[in-house]
Amino acid sequence: MGFLAAICFLVAFLARRLPGSFNEAKLITFSIIKSMSFWHVLPFFFAIHEVNQNPKLLPNITLGYSIYENFFNARITSEVMMDLLSTGQENVPNYSCGRQNNLLAVFEETDSELFNYISAMLGTYKIPQINYGVISHIPEEKHHFPFFYRKVWKRCLEKESWEIPAQDLVERILSEDGSSISTAIQVVAWALSAAFSSQRSKRKMHIWDNQMLHPFLRNFQIYNFSVNDVYLDENGIPTADFDIMDWAVFPNKSAAGVVIGNIGKEEVSSDIKVSVHESAIIWPTSFNQKAPFSRCTESCLPGYTKLLREGEPLCCYDCSPCMEGTISVQEDAAHCEKCPDDHHSNNKRDLCVPKVMTFLSYRENLGLVLAISAIFLSLATASVLGIFIKYRETPIVKANNRDLTYILLIFLLLSFLTSLLFIGQPKKATCLLRQTAFSVVFSVAVSSLLAKTIMVVVAFLATKPGSRMRKWLGKSLANFIIFSCSGVQVGICFIWLGIFPPFPDSDFYSQKGQILLQCNEGSVTMFYSALGYMGFLAVICFLVAFLARRLPSSFNEAKLITFSMLVFCSVWVSFVPTYLSTKGKYMVAVQIFSILTSSLGLMGCIFVPKCYVIILRPDLNMKEHLMMKNN
Repeated sequence: MGFLAAICFLVAFLARRLPGSFNEAKLITFSIIKSMSFWHVLPFFFAIHEVNQNPKLLPNITLGYSIYENFFNARITSEVMMDLLSTGQENVPNYSCGRQNNLLAVFEETDSELFNYISAMLGTYKIPQINYGVISHIPEEKHHFPFFYRKVWKRCLEKESWEIPAQDLVERILSEDGSSISTAIQVVAWALSAAFSSQRSKRKMHIWDNQMLHPFLRNFQIYNFSVNDVYLDENGIPTADFDIMDWAVFPNKSAAGVVIGNIGKEEVSSDIKVSVHESAIIWPTSFNQKAPFSRCTESCLPGYTKLLREGEPLCCYDCSPCMEGTISVQEDAAHCEKCPDDHHSNNKRDLCVPKVMTFLSYRENLGLVLAISAIFLSLATASVLGIFIKYRETPIVKANNRDLTYILLIFLLLSFLTSLLFIGQPKKATCLLRQTAFSVVFSVAVSSLLAKTIMVVVAFLATKPGSRMRKWLGKSLANFIIFSCSGVQVGICFIWLGIFPPFPDSDFYSQKGQILLQCNEGSVTMFYSALGYMGFLAVICFLVAFLARRLPSSFNEAKLITFSMLVFCSVWVSFVPTYLSTKGKYMVAVQIFSILTSSLGLMGCIFVPKCYVIILRPDLNMKEHLMMKNN
């Protein structure tokens, strides 16, 4: 069969330039044949012969043909086109001397990039380009290829058995291919006959060129009927769905077809869509390789998204993992979907899982340790207060302003207890109270220390002869210092609560996989204003105590207050950067630790030495001893 096809090709090639009898125009057919076989060449012979034998179709016109093989090669395709477009003995385009035959149309069944070579050259001369392939990947933009026509029939049944003998299967496929070629030729012959009749009716001379067929080819509609359905539109583009069959030949010489996919047009974009169901393909038992891959890359798994490569086809892309908080649940996802705010993506980025709500709880070790420490220190402060109340008539308690000592111990006790407001799930009440209560309590405690220090200085000055400072001795000066200094802090807190009140809030993004339940302070400015004022009082108290530390007096508290305020200021200076560098429950734990540490520093530095004297050295807690120390 291949030998006969080669002989036919050589004879046709040698005879392509012979002048035909009564030849007013010659239709040269150009075919890009998939393989040089008898089944592809023979339909050309039969179709041309049938047209030339019909005296009513094209009287006084003989159709000729040339058949070319391009071997799927771009260079050979270009050489073939040069030969077709050259009318002389040599391949010189635009030189019409020598050859008398006219090139009116070109038939082809090319695909892929070879289509561009043929269409570009034929379009320059406005030569009709007729494609007789059933399905092609040629672009459908008609305005880019105005001289391209698709003619498909140059036959579907509604129901047909897919179980036929193997030899009949091959013959049917080849006969359908040959029928498409033959029908396409007949269609162009009818268009040529209509053009000839139009010129004769208008009494024009028979001057044939390659542009005369376009009006008739554009209006020539070919239908493919399956019951009452039209399978091609006016542009020759398939409008029906085609099934993709997988044919299996069995040992008994029978064959069966299985539908493994379909080809159809999308309703919105009118693009041809091809879908294949790999699971439906019946592979031979001896086939142990993977299925052919039709893309530049493997499919992106769930959890990844396609990242197109610049300058490459759409089927070539990289797989980029979804970002934190986004997922993809299908292969080759165009983009990753964002998880809801209360969910986060798992490690594979293919599932959204609920976030865990977290806060400093009594049930966890950190919260439990801090709560126990606060309760223990508050009990210890209450015990010290009880000792001072019990021994309130002793010289050491009376000598250091007994009332201020009680105020200081009470507010140190409250400072330990305010730390409990920071533990547990944030509520509206606890958010409103915890920062303001802490600020006011500490301001009163520091104000009482400042009052004690100032009273030490006043007491020393009042002992000098003729001093007018005696009138300041008493409760009035101490109360004025406490109320005035702490009153400023109370005012700051009232403005804070009235304009920017703290409220419970949730932070969805600071910690991976967690929802941080916390108190929003309402105003960062007010928070640091309250904290800054408390630091201002502490610095003033430290400076006054430092200057008064060397005044002669038994149990001079200025020395103890100096050291306690040094501890207090060190804690809160280190608190600020540590607080800003932590998130969630650890931020709350840092503030609780600072409250407990600074309060413990005040109580330990000021009251532990006095308790030591009261409990263990009562011989030092005597008026004679104090008088002797003063002298």
